[in-house]
Amino acid sequence: MIGLTAAAVVTGWIAWSGHVLALPLALLFPALWALSPSRIAAAVVSAGYFLAAARGLPEGVAAFFGTSVWAGILLWLLASLSFVGVHAVLWIARSGRRRALLYLAAAVLLAVPPFGIVGWAHPITAAGVLFPGWGWWGVFATMAGLAIMTTRFRPAGAVVLGGFWLWSAMSWTEPKPPEGWQGVDTEFGAALGRDGALERHRQLTGLVRERALEGAKIVVLPESALGPLTPTVERYWIEALADLDVSVIAGAAAIDGAGYDNVMVNIGPRVAEIRYRARMPVPVSMWQPWRAWFGSSGGARATFFAEPVIEIAGHRVAPLICYEQLLVWPVLQSALRRPDAIAGIANAWWATDTSVPSIQIVSLKAWSRLFGIPLVTAFNT
Repeated sequence: MIGLTAAAVVTGWIAWSGHVLALPLALLFPALWALSPSRIAAAVVSAGYFLAAARGLPEGVAAFFGTSVWAGILLWLLASLSFVGVHAVLWIARSGRRRALLYLAAAVLLAVPPFGIVGWAHPITAAGVLFPGWGWWGVFATMAGLAIMTTRFRPAGAVVLGGFWLWSAMSWTEPKPPEGWQGVDTEFGAALGRDGALERHRQLTGLVRERALEGAKIVVLPESALGPLTPTVERYWIEALADLDVSVIAGAAAIDGAGYDNVMVNIGPRVAEIRYRARMPVPVSMWQPWRAWFGSSGGARATFFAEPVIEIAGHRVAPLICYEQLLVWPVLQSALRRPDAIAGIANAWWATDTSVPSIQIVSLKAWSRLFGIPLVTAFNT
């Protein structure tokens, strides 16, 4: 068991190291799970893989809440419970077709709510590296590969998957944004979205103006760029862009008496409107459903399966805000609607010194290449 656990830790660490071409190593996990000699061993192996992949969480949580790293470690361990529990319950000692089907059941459960709410480090993300451009056929091929890795045919499966991996690595090209689109990365740290000073908005509109003068038609700004969305903020941005032929996509918070939505706003010369409400905000720090149990309000709302594709300046866009980029179902739900572009925005200041932002980026790249959809990103650090 020690050897399998060590291998699972190494697999999770390297596969989710922030290098997109390393993602296919995650396909070793089902083999390690299947080789576990007992249910307890399968749970430990699963924990080793997940905790290694999510290793940036303790430090990030401590930075976000301003607490000790021990609070981050506690949340890190709690976050692993779904992944570990599903794989432990569905593990069986007997090899063969049933074990493969049970692994596929685990993979599906961890791809959709409720277990998929913390379904990070899902091996299916590697589909974009193994089968770029294959679209849904690539998803099905990767699922078949995952199933094979749990059977006695895993050596042959590993050879075949390794061949696709090598071919992809030799011909890999980074996804590009749609023509005329530009994403703007910023380095405003924790101030973005919290500091609503006029000077911050002037800085951001100045960045948009620079990109517009360079020829950009659609400029994408990070999550929380606008802060709380108020009539004053809307009016300022509309007036600031009135003389430009440019459309802006920016993150904001739409607040009401019951809580708030983490949103994408489309701003043009004459209008500013909310086009997307996050399907899955970050649990605990943003999404706090337990408040309702005690008759309290506040926290970000989750819509789970709403609004998978939005219209921006004649483009069908798959929006993914921060945490959604680590999950499976938001991007697959959007892909069903055949978008023209993926817009991934994040306010990752709290995780700047961790592996989290790079994992978000490689996940976006993998999905973009799988479905052949242009990608534009905007991150704040």
